[in-house]
Amino acid sequence: MFAIIHRDQVHQIHSYGVRSMSDGVPVTEDTVFRVASVSKTFAGTLATILNHHEYFSWEDALTQYIPNFEFEQPALASQIQLQHIVSHSAGLVPNAYDNLIEANYTLPRVLPFFKSINPMCEPGTCYGYQNVLFNLLEPVIERTTGQSYESLVAELLFEPLGMKDSSIGLEGFFQSENIAMPHVKGRISWFQRTPTAHYYHYPAAAGVNASARDLAQWLIAHMGYRPDVISEDILADIRTPRVQTTRDLRRRYWRQYLRDAHYTAGWRKYNFDDYELFYHGGWVEGYRAMIAYVPEFSVGLVMLLNAESNVISELGAAFWADVLPRLEEEQWVPYYHAGSNDDDKNLENTAPTIPRFAPFLPQIGNSEMGEGLLNK
Repeated sequence: MFAIIHRDQVHQIHSYGVRSMSDGVPVTEDTVFRVASVSKTFAGTLATILNHHEYFSWEDALTQYIPNFEFEQPALASQIQLQHIVSHSAGLVPNAYDNLIEANYTLPRVLPFFKSINPMCEPGTCYGYQNVLFNLLEPVIERTTGQSYESLVAELLFEPLGMKDSSIGLEGFFQSENIAMPHVKGRISWFQRTPTAHYYHYPAAAGVNASARDLAQWLIAHMGYRPDVISEDILADIRTPRVQTTRDLRRRYWRQYLRDAHYTAGWRKYNFDDYELFYHGGWVEGYRAMIAYVPEFSVGLVMLLNAESNVISELGAAFWADVLPRLEEEQWVPYYHAGSNDDDKNLENTAPTIPRFAPFLPQIGNSEMGEGLLNK
């Protein structure tokens, strides 16, 4: 499932494959997928909105809102600020206690385990991707607003953007009539799974469900075309680099293009062959998701899979590597009124052609994804 967005319009949206191997019903642009860690873009955006409305400050200590958060050395906990939570720069070992998420532990059960560890570095100076720690944005938001995290995301983001298929949580997923079931690959073939609650216990980190059509609207807002929902100053704050993520420079398929990488408020910011690209991926059992956009050209890409495959990463990198040079070249070509005799008239507010996605689709082979999942 993919969508290409240009400015405030969906340039292309197309579905491939089926919702599940068991029923063979085709995927549509409104089919709901788990988007896994793409959820962090929603949490980061919501937190930034609330920060600008002075519900809290980025410099506030986490312990101001969660006093029972402790490290082995108690004094260290007070050094963690909310800006460190939203940017994975608290200094902890990457993916701290994700094993307990996999064991179906809820946040209150996991929190005491932090008393057994200390940060590896001073907060704000090093990057370590988190799920449990990132999800502490949820109780902070709830305690400062008096509303549930789920209701605020719906009220401030889903509803005004017309994201009618989107929800949070396992219950929300199954309330949708048009859902994509997860698939994992065995030694020989693919197998259908049933979504589990594990990562849904951490809604700010991995709890959002959405369709490709809805995520297209999400990118339109982040490209600046919905200032009534995400204002220009809030968008600028969201895009501000907060910590360098040098590990990303070694990503397979992407490393030949990446010049620099940072994490912002819930988003990754890449220097992709000298273009500024904002990105986030998601991966949870049986699903892969990716959203990305380049502000310079107001072009965005959504990809969703109900199967675990690195093809999503390969196609994402290939798309941007092919499209961005074309856009750069066409930026210097004048655009004219159709049929105009004035060959020197350069139109304002026109844009280059966005290449179609079709050339990339043959790369998705049956050997990678399975006959039953990607037949057109």
